Amino acid sequence: MKKAVAAKPVTKAAAAKPAKPVKKAAAAKSAKSVTKAAAKPESRTALVRRARRINRELAEVYPYAHPELDFENPFQLLVATVLSAQTTDLRVNQTTPALFAKYPTPEDLAAANPEDVEELIRPTGFFRAKTKSIMGLAAALRDEFGGEVPGRLEDLVKLPGVGRKTAFVVMGNAFGRPGITVDTHFGRLVRRWKWTEETDPDKVEKAVGELFPKSDWTMLSHRVIFHGRRICHARKPACGACPIAPLCPAYGEGETDPEKAKKLLKYEKGGFPGQRLKPPQSYLDAGGIPAPPLGATAPPATGE
Repeated sequence: MKKAVAAKPVTKAAAAKPAKPVKKAAAAKSAKSVTKAAAKPESRTALVRRARRINRELAEVYPYAHPELDFENPFQLLVATVLSAQTTDLRVNQTTPALFAKYPTPEDLAAANPEDVEELIRPTGFFRAKTKSIMGLAAALRDEFGGEVPGRLEDLVKLPGVGRKTAFVVMGNAFGRPGITVDTHFGRLVRRWKWTEETDPDKVEKAVGELFPKSDWTMLSHRVIFHGRRICHARKPACGACPIAPLCPAYGEGETDPEKAKKLLKYEKGGFPGQRLKPPQSYLDAGGIPAPPLGATAPPATGE
C-alpha cells in the first residue's frame, strides 16, 4: 500500500504566531471598503488579487492547517472521509481506531460481518448506509485494484460512496495531487468572500480553481475550512477577531466587537481541543490540544 504524503513541517516560531485581533480602526476601514466595493463592481483582476491575498493571510494564521481526520495510510483516509458525511471529524476520529484495529486492510473489511461493522461505526450516524459504502469500496479495492487505493480521480469516484469531494481529499492528502475540497465550510466562506455565487459543489470547485494555481488547491482547502471552523462560523461569525476582515465583503454579518468576538473562537484559537486524537506536531507546537478518545472527558480550555 502506498505511503501517505506527510505534511510539510513548519517552524515552531511560525506555527505559534497568533492571529492578530481586528482593531476598531481596522473594522471601520473594513466597513468603508465594503461600501466602496458595493458602489463599484470588482474587476476580475481585482478579484483574483483579493482572493490570493486572503489565501496568503490565512497561510500566516494557520501555518499548521491539515486534514482533520486521523489516518496512517490512503485506505484509512478514504474510509474515514466516507464516514465523515453528516457528522463531525471528531466523532469519526473517535470511532475509527477500533474499526481499523479489527479491519486493517480492504481485504479484511470486505470479508467482515456487516452487523459487526455497523456496531463499530454506529456513533457516526447513518451506520447502515455507511457500512454498505465502506464494505463496498473495500471489496472494489480488493477485486479491481489489488487491495490498493487508486490515486486517480476517475478511479476513485467509481468506488461506492466516493464522490469528487472525497476523491480530492484522498488525492491531495494521501498522494500529494492538487484538489479543492468543497465542504459546507468551504462553500459558505467563498460565497461570503464573493469569490463565486455558485452553490453547486462542482461549480464552486471550478470557479475557485480558476482563481488559483493548481499547486495552491490542497492547502487552500485546508486553510479555508480551518477558518470556517474556528472564526467564520455559519450562524455567528467572529468578525471582530477575524484577521482578514479588511478583505471581506461580508464583514459585519457577525459580532464586530473584538472582545465579544474573541469569545466565539473555537478549537486552538479559543484554547479548546481540536478534532484529531493524533494531530500533526506543528499543530501541537501552535498550542493545539489533541481531542479526547470516545467516552473520555475533554481536557479543560487552556486560554482564550
